[in-house]
Amino acid sequence: MSAVKPSDLYSSVGGGGWDGLTIEMEGPARPGLRIEVTGERRLLLRQGDRVVLLGAQRATYRGVYYARTGLYRSPLSPVTAVVARRIGEKNGGADAWSARWAHYFADVLRNCPEGPLHRGRWTLTCGMPSWTVATHWQRLLAVDPDQGHITWFGYGDPEEDVRDVLPLRRLSLPDAARVKSYRRQLREGVLPPALLWWVSGLNSLLVLDGHDRIAAALAEGVLPDVVVLASAADPGWVSMLERRPLREYEGRMEHLQAQSYHEDALTVLRIGGATRRFAEQLRSISQTQGRTRAWVLPGGRAAWLQYAAELTPAWAPGPTSLKSVQAPTMSSAQASLC
Repeated sequence: MSAVKPSDLYSSVGGGGWDGLTIEMEGPARPGLRIEVTGERRLLLRQGDRVVLLGAQRATYRGVYYARTGLYRSPLSPVTAVVARRIGEKNGGADAWSARWAHYFADVLRNCPEGPLHRGRWTLTCGMPSWTVATHWQRLLAVDPDQGHITWFGYGDPEEDVRDVLPLRRLSLPDAARVKSYRRQLREGVLPPALLWWVSGLNSLLVLDGHDRIAAALAEGVLPDVVVLASAADPGWVSMLERRPLREYEGRMEHLQAQSYHEDALTVLRIGGATRRFAEQLRSISQTQGRTRAWVLPGGRAAWLQYAAELTPAWAPGPTSLKSVQAPTMSSAQASLC
């Protein structure tokens, strides 16, 4: 693999703190860990010569059925205790700690033959995206089946189907040897963050590395620290998202600045607050995840069905074609209102 040296991103909010990394990859054209798609909204995640996840989007675009095959292996070598302590000591503050781990993952990922990086621009940011819900983490301890469903918009689906993170293997039990070791690291303040990967076709974050570190954090009753890998969003899309808050900010400033001529101290404070909120909006937009590239599945639908039959024979995803969705029966009174 080849890549330009990662570039640090700095925010205009709060004194210009560290905001993440960008990586420009010159290759490969096709990564070892990749999404492959076929008709009827069917997809799979391939790692090397192994299929590690099967997915089928719902016909109504309200979610995705998934099945883990148990064949996933982290593309990263385990973080040794020596490295964890060298990088993980929180000297220099939270930004410095985040930047060190992001650079560590960037260096390792660029040399992973079974990792997801391919030609293009990528981002590495620390912390969960703004759209995620912190309380969803706890569901992984109670509800994390190998075959299940992720709902995207709710609408009466089971509450446990609303989730932000999908592990690629089951989380280990809290008393597992490796988890107990990570729990000690957490208490010492040197536990490495988990590495997540945004996959737009699943509308979810996949756990690339750190399943046991997540289990350790949840067992200790704290939220896991994470680094999120994503394809960079298209600059034109980011610019479009910025237009509305920019118009709203300009209108707000015009109104407040007209009042500030009267030396109203409260108005001056409101201008400062509005400016900070606008900067935070721009920061959130700048961290928007891009669309995940997918490759055509060799063999198409027949190959997908064969993988499903061989690797997850008991799995029965719901309908993925509108032809399979039976319309509800209406009474004559209801029909007359249509």
